[in-house]
Formats: sequence, C-alpha cells, structure tokens
Amino acid sequence: MNPNDVIAAKNSGRTIPTSDLHDFISGYVKGSIDDATMTQLLQAILDKGMSAEEIFTMVDIMIHSGQCMDFSNDAQYVADKHSTGGVGDKVSLVLAPLLAAAGIKIPMISGRSLGHTGGTVDKLETIPGFRTDVSLQQFHEWVDDIGFGIMAQSAEICPADGKIYALRDVTGTIASAPLICGSIMSKKIASGIEGLVLDIKVGSGGFMPTLSAGKELGEMLKDVGEYFGVKTDLVYTNMDQPLGCYSGMWCEVQEAMDCLAGKGPADTMAVTLKLAAKLMIQSKLAETEEESDQLLNDLLTNGKALEKFHQFIDAQGGSLEETNNEPRFKIDVPAKADGFIESIDTTAIGWGLTDMGCGRRHKNDILDPTAGLECIKKIGDPVHEGDIIFQCFCCAEEKLKEGVEKIANAVTISSASIEQILIYN
Repeated sequence: MNPNDVIAAKNSGRTIPTSDLHDFISGYVKGSIDDATMTQLLQAILDKGMSAEEIFTMVDIMIHSGQCMDFSNDAQYVADKHSTGGVGDKVSLVLAPLLAAAGIKIPMISGRSLGHTGGTVDKLETIPGFRTDVSLQQFHEWVDDIGFGIMAQSAEICPADGKIYALRDVTGTIASAPLICGSIMSKKIASGIEGLVLDIKVGSGGFMPTLSAGKELGEMLKDVGEYFGVKTDLVYTNMDQPLGCYSGMWCEVQEAMDCLAGKGPADTMAVTLKLAAKLMIQSKLAETEEESDQLLNDLLTNGKALEKFHQFIDAQGGSLEETNNEPRFKIDVPAKADGFIESIDTTAIGWGLTDMGCGRRHKNDILDPTAGLECIKKIGDPVHEGDIIFQCFCCAEEKLKEGVEKIANAVTISSASIEQILIYN
C-alpha cells in the first residue's frame, strides 16, 4: 500500500480498497504514517466523501483496533446516547443517570472538546478527583455497580479513532459526515450496546448547518448502527442558540444537577426527555413517549435520578464537596439596540468559549474549569439597549477579553419577535 496512491484515489473520487484503508489507518496508529500524511487523507475524505462500503470498513477497522465490551449476558437493556456536538449541551450528564435510575444500563464513552463544541469528559474533570481515564475492566465494574458510567476514550477501545479524533480537532476536518460517523459509531458499537439514540444537532452551532445536512448524517449513522446490529433511533434538535442557561465547563455540571433535581431549563429538559423516551420505548420500559415522560419525571421528583448521579461521582473518585470553580473575572455582554433577539451565531459563541478556556485549539491546550457563560436572553426575547444578554467568566482576564470579542458580535437584534423550533419532527 502506497499512502500517496490512497490519497490520490480518494481525491479523484474513487473508492479505497478495503485492504488499503486498513493498512493506512493501522499504519497511522502504529506511527509509520505521520500526522501530515493522515491529514491529507482526512482532507480528501472531507472534500470527496466516502461510500457506504468505505464507511462500514472504516468503522470495522476502528472497532477492531482495540478491545470491545460485552454485556450479552446482562438481563438489563444496555444502550447509549450520543450528540453530534453543540454549545451548552450537557444532556449526557442528565440523561445517563436518569435512565440508569429507570433500569437501563448506560456504558457511555464520551469525547473531549471538538472544534467549537464542549466535551462531556472535560466538564466532568472539573470535579476534583474524578476519573475518566480508566481500564475497560474498571469501567465495566462501575456500570454494573451503578447502572452507568462515563469514561474517556482509552488506548484499549478504538485507538484508531482516538488518534484520528485528536487530529481532526486541529486540522479543520471535523465537519466531514463520514468521519463523524466513523468516530461516533465505532465507540458506541465497541461499548457492547443493544440500542442507541442519536441527537443530531443542526443550525448555527452544529456541525450540520441545515436540517437536510443533518438528516443525511443521521441516516448514515442509522445505517451503520443497524449494519452492526444496534437498534438506532434519531432525534433532530436545533442548535441555533446555546442549550440551557449555561455553557462552558463546571457551570454545565452545576446545571445538569439542577436538571436532575427537577429544576432544569425547559429546553434542556425537553431534549433530554425526548431522547430518553426513544430508549425507554426500545427497552420496553415504556410503550409511549407520554408514559416515558411520566416515569422519568417521577424519578426527577423523588430524587432518585440525582441520587444516581451522586453515586456515579463517588464511584469514579470525584468529590463535589471539594469543588471550588469560582471564576476570578466576569464581563457582561449587553444588547446594542432595542428590539428582539433574531439570531445567535452559536459557532462564534463556541469559539469565544474556546478562547476563554473551554476548548482546545491545539492538542496540549490547558482548559479552565471556571470558564463559561450564562445565556440570559434567547432568540425571540425582547431587549432594550444595555440589557445583559450574556455574562462571561473565567480565571484569565486576557483570555476572557478575547472570548468576549467574538461573543459580543454573535447576536442579531430585529424589530419583530420570532419563534424557535427546538425539536424537529
């Protein structure tokens, strides 16, 4: 296999032979193919796409580049949820303990920040002592004991994806649908699940800017899931503005706990319950969405969902009592005119948060657990000039100013109010 021939084949739109694709990815994992050469292939895939056969092959290579978990003898339904990435998206932190409290087993392998979107693992690591880099055996034990667990991708599971994922984050190749598909589905299938629900984010803050692009990705993901024997449901949600009131690091963990105590923002809870209902119905714990909502709301009201979250934090070594992520600096972002908020450039918000320490522009960037923003006004809300739209905060004054420069120009104000669709049918 000549790497240059593989890259040339993809650049010309030809299908890469299975053996060549296997050798190329394996070579990259082992180090015989360098970052620059792999970046050329990733760029070619971004430009030319991949056939279904190539995607199935890529996912299979990624799965078998490491170990797989096995829950086949488990009496409980084993499932997971994945979001394609958004700003303020802390749904995993709410949905996993909620479904575990309902009786579904959730082994969640999550990612770190990617591009302008935050990472579930990064948010959890704002809790002192919390462990996400553990062996599969330890993780399996946590899932068996608590009902769910969240770990970072390790060298044991899909190492091919792990290395490519990190490279995509810094080479402008994030938005490729086949690469998104391969990364998501390889980890999910390797985790030994029976069922999966996918939250496809579309809009100004998603990697898929339009609903049609989102549906193209969604069907690709569903095809892969079912090819590998995983029941896969799709939900399309709007990412034209940050989800919930808070976006960032520790502040999102705090808001997730509010959600689990039954005091979460309406938009976050609506998305969470919609996704959860798909898995409740798959598992036959509920027959309808309405029945699922009733059962899950009971678990929020009676404290069992929040209790499950605390068990999870304790099991993975975290200490909420020792958490002190108070930011040193804050800047308010005011409205520049009277009117109604017409639109928010949510990708610009995400990059502003990245500048403040919520994400990485380079592999070795250090994150700031205190960083984030509060979204005080949302699309359709009336504002007067000077009203506070966002409050931004972190522990590095210059980084805060850099982030606010992007965030301050992300809002458009018009003379008429508009309604926002949250979940697409």
